[in-house]
Amino acid sequence: MSVPILPRFNKAFESRARLGIMSLLMVHDEVDFNTLKDLLDITDGNLASHAAALEKAAYIAVKKEFVGRKPRTAYTATAGGRTAFETHLTALEDFLKGSVTQ
Repeated sequence: MSVPILPRFNKAFESRARLGIMSLLMVHDEVDFNTLKDLLDITDGNLASHAAALEKAAYIAVKKEFVGRKPRTAYTATAGGRTAFETHLTALEDFLKGSVTQ
């Protein structure tokens, strides 16, 4: 028996920015702020607000440090974030394959 699809979608990953952040963090151990901003083609404020939402949900961890005299912010996916994202992706795959119960 299939599990209904809608409860398996995670609202935290509905936006393009959050989906992009998590996708990048799933394949890279750590990504810095400027790299995320450039790869996702979003503004500083947009990235900061979406990253804060993912951090609040405990899906990502933020590391702030100084490299020389310049601040550096980097992000990593948490174990819980990886699990939640994998569950979300599986739900999307099931939906696309049409193997869901409405």
